[in-house]
Amino acid sequence: MLLYDMTSAMNPRRVRIFLAEKGLTIPTRQVDGLNRENLQPEFLSKNSLGKTPVLELDDGTLLTESIAICRYLEALHPEKPLFGRNALEQAQIEMWTRRIEFEIVMPIITNFRHTGQYWVGRVPQEPACGEFYHARALEAFEWLDRELVGKEFIAADHYTIADIVAQCGFLVGKATGTRIPPELKELTRWYSAMVARPTARA
Repeated sequence: MLLYDMTSAMNPRRVRIFLAEKGLTIPTRQVDGLNRENLQPEFLSKNSLGKTPVLELDDGTLLTESIAICRYLEALHPEKPLFGRNALEQAQIEMWTRRIEFEIVMPIITNFRHTGQYWVGRVPQEPACGEFYHARALEAFEWLDRELVGKEFIAADHYTIADIVAQCGFLVGKATGTRIPPELKELTRWYSAMVARPTARA
């Protein structure tokens, strides 16, 4: 296997944390996004969307999308389970992962795309759109703060892929101006615990 990684990007970080939680090591190759290596023909032949991560299997099969890659690795290495231990838990984790992606991650990323200096000249930007999604993200933060009352983790009684997805999303928000307000005590507590995990810097 070979993992095409980009250390500055959110989605490859999901896979790196997942691997670290599993105690797995995969050879990696860094893709230089700053210099648009991901948009060159060689990389586009591996993922036509020009995005990381990409997992290349020994037979040349290519897997893209961080959650798909993690699901494949979970199937190969079921211990410790990060997608759930039974049918109900798997469904609950899937539910929460999708909630986090749509309600938390999407507004954070959309705000960044429309207001971040990194995206100038790369995508069309509309600052008003960025401001709208910044406000939308903060509303979702308040929702998740309420949902976390009495809970150590987002989706189950143990750390799961839903926590990884949220953790990586909030890290992008912290770096791009959509930070967790300090008055959201439950969300702040949860996030502090997540970034204190030994795998958080993977």
